Amino acid sequence: MAYDEGLAQRIREILAEQDLAPVEKNMFGGISFMLQGNFACGLTKDDLVIRVGPERYAEALADPQAREMDFTGRAMKGWVYVDPDGYETDEGLSVWVQQGIDFALSLPPK
Repeated sequence: MAYDEGLAQRIREILAEQDLAPVEKNMFGGISFMLQGNFACGLTKDDLVIRVGPERYAEALADPQAREMDFTGRAMKGWVYVDPDGYETDEGLSVWVQQGIDFALSLPPK
């Protein structure tokens, strides 16, 4: 799998700090973190993937480090890729991951 294991560990630590028990799945050629059966965030190559949801999508895309997630060649509304500059610091990573956590936990458990 092509993703940054160090970054994956940083995400695990953020989730553990909140006593969240994610299920890790291989997805999008990388790893994803599922909360209550819903995708929260993940990694593919050098990109952080965050599911922000449709309501926060435009706001997330306004951030210069974010862009449309187009894994299939079509933009997936409510999902963004975050460039490395956006998660370089622990604070930056936490802000993005929290958006994914918030959206995943707003959905009914699967």
